[in-house]
Parts: sequence; structure tokens; C-alpha cells
Amino acid sequence: MTQPVLFGIDRLIADPALRRPLAGRRVALLAHPASVTADLTHSLDALAALPDLQLSAAFGPQHGLRGDKQDNMVESPDFLDPQLGIPIFSLYGEVRRPTAAMMDTFDVLLVDLQDLGCRIYTFITTLRYVLEAAAKHGKSVWVLDRPNPAGRPVEGLTLREGWESFVGAGPMPMRHGLTMGELGHWFIATLKLDVDYHVIEMHGWQPDAAPGYGWPLGERTWINPSPNAPNLWMARAYAGTVMLEGATLSEGRGTTRPLELFGAPDIDARAVLAEMQAFAPHWLNGCKLRECWFEPTFHKHAGKLNHGIQIHCEGPYYDHAAFKPWRTQALAFKAIRRLYPDYPLWRDFAYEYEHDRLAIDLINGSPLLRVWVDDPASQADDLDRLASSDENAWKRTIEGVFIY
Repeated sequence: MTQPVLFGIDRLIADPALRRPLAGRRVALLAHPASVTADLTHSLDALAALPDLQLSAAFGPQHGLRGDKQDNMVESPDFLDPQLGIPIFSLYGEVRRPTAAMMDTFDVLLVDLQDLGCRIYTFITTLRYVLEAAAKHGKSVWVLDRPNPAGRPVEGLTLREGWESFVGAGPMPMRHGLTMGELGHWFIATLKLDVDYHVIEMHGWQPDAAPGYGWPLGERTWINPSPNAPNLWMARAYAGTVMLEGATLSEGRGTTRPLELFGAPDIDARAVLAEMQAFAPHWLNGCKLRECWFEPTFHKHAGKLNHGIQIHCEGPYYDHAAFKPWRTQALAFKAIRRLYPDYPLWRDFAYEYEHDRLAIDLINGSPLLRVWVDDPASQADDLDRLASSDENAWKRTIEGVFIY
């Protein structure tokens, strides 16, 4: 019989010996709505119930500590927790990086954030920022590790120098294959940080085990780490579908299957699908694409009937090793560009507080993907060569930071 998977928070709660180094020190927690224990108690409440722990503050990333801010660029305020009487600081409000005054409220920061395994997900940027602040202010950081639900596969172009942003924490590909604890080790090595850093490791996590391949499916309840991350299938597709945030197409926000589908009122999705299959059929392995119709209730194309495609990466259609979400979505863009050469594909308004760079370039960490899509002469192999080189280099880089 296999051992149950224990997340970092579960081990810290269950084992007083793990908490012993925290005795007499002021402890803060960085968490979000998916920061829950095995019995679905929010980590802040679970830690507050421990008599040997002195909670002095808490931090919330994008979308808030407990709340659900629906869209990007919707900020959360600081407040005083009514039950615990401790300050709750927002790292997605007045500031993105913790201030000196915030850092002064604790000695050890516990980080308990569920990631999706994608560079764009801002929780990993927040991890980088708190590690840098901890190094500067002489504080300790403990990551209470959680699974990477997308597992170990690596995919996408590496962020190029000068393209760092809140959705690009460093030179990694779109799908990075690491847990938060492992990412912390990588940030410290890459940024040459001198910081007291510990990972409370998971027990029993098997990133290659079926059927979850990264997420202990059937054993742990999925809680949305952000409002539009409703299930494991979205997490699998996200390293591709997140690019839709840089496009005028709907990514399904305002429907019940956000970031699993895409479309618009003015495209023929059946023709797009046929063009995808003709141009690079080998990029569509490991999933099933299905023509669909949807009407978003909010966000892009709200109230309009969209013709679209849903990416099915579950059940009998899913092959974990073969599925390439980033290439699948890149191929969709390419198919639309080939069918509709003048289609206004790229969104041209502010994205994550960046006004001078196109969102699609910011998301990809360079203009390379957009240039490939827009070049009438480019072929699948051209993008494949670029991405494969980056992916292989990243795999070599991260061998030394694997914990599991």
C-alpha cells in the first residue's frame, strides 16, 4: 500500500520536532485560498491553533490571503485579522515587494503557496521577492512544500534577459517542472542570495505517478489557488492557455471552464482546428481538441457567442509525456494567423502594470513567439528548434535542485 501524500503544512502541524527551531521566534505566513491542510483547514487557522507557535503577521499574494479577486490587476488591501488580531499585508496592493516595515513584523516567514508549475503564475515571483527581502533584512524563509500539479515536464521558451516582470521571475521556460521548495533553491543559487532557507518537504509525493502525474488525484481535494484555476485539467493546459491573456481571443474567463478553451465570435473554430492538424499534427499528441461554442458572462467577448476549441487533457485522451500545452496554443495562434492574416490577434492594452511592452511578449519573456506566429514563412520546426534548445538547457540546470 502506498504512503499517503503529506504536504509541508501537514508535516509541520503534525510534528512538534519540525517546529522546534521556531520556538521564541515571531512567525509570519504567506498564503492564499488553496493554503489548506489535509482536512481543509486554512493554514493560517491551523498554525494559529498551535500553542507553541507565535504568529505575528500574515501576507497575501495576488488574489488575496483568503479572498478571490477575479481578474488580474485587482488589488487587495492590508487589514487587521479580526480573529487573530495580527496584521495581514497584501503583496498585491500598494506594493509587490514587502517593505522594511512589513519585514520588521516577523523573524521567520512560512511560505505555503500552491503553484501551477508555470512561470507566468505570480506566486513564484512573490517567492523571489520575499527571498530577496529576507536576504536583505536577515530573515529566515521556510517553504512548506506542495506538489507541482503539472508534474515534471518542461516546455517553452526561456525568458530572455531584460524581460523580467511580475509574470516573469527569471530565466526559466514557461513550464518549469519544479515545486515551490525547489524553485526557492534555484532562485537562491541564480540570484546568489545569502538567506537562511529551509524546505519542509512533502512525504510520498510521486510526480510521475498515474493518474495525477503531479497532483495526488483522489487523495487530496483541489482548491482553486486563484479564481480561474478550477481543476487539474486547467493546470495541465495552463502553460499554453495562459498565452491567451496576451491575445484578443477569449480564454474562457466568464465560463465554467476558464483556461481550458479559447475562441472568439469572429473565427471559424472548425477551420482553425483543421489548420492546426494540417500544420503541425505532432504538436497535438497527448490531448483531444474539441470544437465548442460558449458565451462568457464577463471578460473578453462577454455576452457574445464564441466559436472555440476546448483542450481535453484528462481521461483516455491524456498522455502526460506527450502533451505539449505551450506548443498546442502556439499552433492555434499560428493557424488563426494563416487563415486570417489581418486578424487583430494581439492584445494592445496594459497587462500586469506594463504599458510599454505587448502582453504576449511579456508573457513569453521575449518577442520570439509572436514573431514566429506573424511570420508567413515560418514553419513548426523553426519554433521547435528554439524551444527545444531552451528546454534541454533548463533540464540540465535544474538537475541539482530536485528534492523528490
